[in-house]
Amino acid sequence: MTTLVGFPDRPVRVNAELDAPLSRWLWLVKWILVIPHCVVLFFLWIAFAVVSVIAFFAILFTERYPRALFDFNLGVLRWSWRVAYYSYGALATDRYPPFSLRAEPDYPARLDITYPERLSRGLVLVKWWLLAVPHLIVVGFLLGGYHLGWWSGGLVAVLTVIAGVIMAFTEKYPKDLFDLILGLNRWVLRVAAYVALMTDSYPPFRLDMGGTEPADAEELS
Repeated sequence: MTTLVGFPDRPVRVNAELDAPLSRWLWLVKWILVIPHCVVLFFLWIAFAVVSVIAFFAILFTERYPRALFDFNLGVLRWSWRVAYYSYGALATDRYPPFSLRAEPDYPARLDITYPERLSRGLVLVKWWLLAVPHLIVVGFLLGGYHLGWWSGGLVAVLTVIAGVIMAFTEKYPKDLFDLILGLNRWVLRVAAYVALMTDSYPPFRLDMGGTEPADAEELS
């Protein structure tokens, strides 16, 4: 499983493309279609928690996140992001997400996290709870609750349902709404990587909207 190298100031990079055309009504039943993913993700997130505890002690004693454990947790985050993008975290594609921990570069929703060569022993003691508290408050407002790869009850879910209703009547996904939803999801995934001890870079209090990471957009311009 590959991870991104470079961009030390942006270790977590979320990119996505809005598919078109999108079904006007499929979004109403996607909660049923993702049930197989939710079952698998239930067990993967249990493993994710166990792996994170092991990684905590590995970082504390060696200043390194074991690469195999890092790749596994990155895979779980990627899988969850793809399911969220397909379902009620974005509704921005009708392509059924693969059952895969790999990068899947052909899927319209992608997540990359730069593998850290060294991590702080001191930060590992406090960043996942104390330092992350301000962001966790924001994420709680954005998500409302986490449900095995798709989010409900928070601002992201409300905006996504609004996008679904608009698609039902107009057959179009408003671009400005897509950009906002992607920015909110990007915020959540940056915080998730930080809390999971996968980076020492504190997530910015910044809403980077749009499907393309700012660093990637600069490269393309």
